[in-house]
Amino acid sequence: MTLDLALLRSVQHFAQAFKAKNVSLHVLVCNAGAFALPWSLTKDGLETTFQVNHLGHFYLVQLLQDVLCRSAPARVVVVSSESHRFTDINDSSGKLDFSRLSPSKNDYWAMLAYNRSKLCNILFSNELHRRLSPRGVTSNAVHPGNMLYSSIHRNWWVYTLLFALARPFTKSM
Repeated sequence: MTLDLALLRSVQHFAQAFKAKNVSLHVLVCNAGAFALPWSLTKDGLETTFQVNHLGHFYLVQLLQDVLCRSAPARVVVVSSESHRFTDINDSSGKLDFSRLSPSKNDYWAMLAYNRSKLCNILFSNELHRRLSPRGVTSNAVHPGNMLYSSIHRNWWVYTLLFALARPFTKSM
């Protein structure tokens, strides 16, 4: 089964195919991510980093929520990042400014797009836990620990340089 988080139709087809197998789902790990992408929109018309890192997972979990509840005890693990702390999407009252979640090309900065998506991961995981824990489904957002050296930075030379300098302080996968 294939899944492309940058295409909501793919997420829907994946969930339908999974449900057709009529199997239990005790653990769902949401770990796919995009980092330092140039600005682009998905075929669904949304900013790519936000859709891949957050909306695709959000939609998948919503589509599989009934399977998770039927399979309880079950757990959803959302891999986020400590970078969620460095966003600009909260207004002065602490509420999310939804207009910044899928920015235009002129308002786009790759690092902020990543950070915003990771904050949304945490907020989603917390709310999912609040709603589904009475039904036997827990949800946790996790930071993978020390920075991992991976190819996630490959899309922009500045991040490639920063990751190369940080290499002695990172874990390999």
